[in-house]
Amino acid sequence: MLLGNYLQLVYDAEKEAVKAFNRVADKHGDEPDVYQTCQLLASWSEAHISDIQPELQLYPAKPDTTAEKLERVMFDNNEKGSFALLRDLHDLWLLATEIDICWTIIRQAADGLRDKELKDLCTKLQKGTERQIAWLQTRVKQAAPQTLIVGV
Repeated sequence: MLLGNYLQLVYDAEKEAVKAFNRVADKHGDEPDVYQTCQLLASWSEAHISDIQPELQLYPAKPDTTAEKLERVMFDNNEKGSFALLRDLHDLWLLATEIDICWTIIRQAADGLRDKELKDLCTKLQKGTERQIAWLQTRVKQAAPQTLIVGV
């Protein structure tokens, strides 16, 4: 059974999300809403990590470095300013979307296994991820016009 591999993938991706949200909070803390919101969204991913751990005991996985590879490809700029913020929000959105599709895949497998506890956990945690994605999309829509047209 390979379900454990996807649980490990989402676990690792949530760990990368905690690091990434905290990094963006620190880097763009001068933006009024970014610091506190990114800290809050990082805490949600931390809670997800705690909730997933028991499932990893039930469904063991092979080691995988996919989430670390994603982190290395994204968040590769050290610049500040509106364009760097837009790129960092875009990268966070990509990472959160990766997590979202993992929840969908795991929930489908849980349904096939008739593991109601895992299915309910996926539904609960995916709602948190969807809220992260919603904030990121809203913030990207807010930042994009001024950044790309005015170029500040």
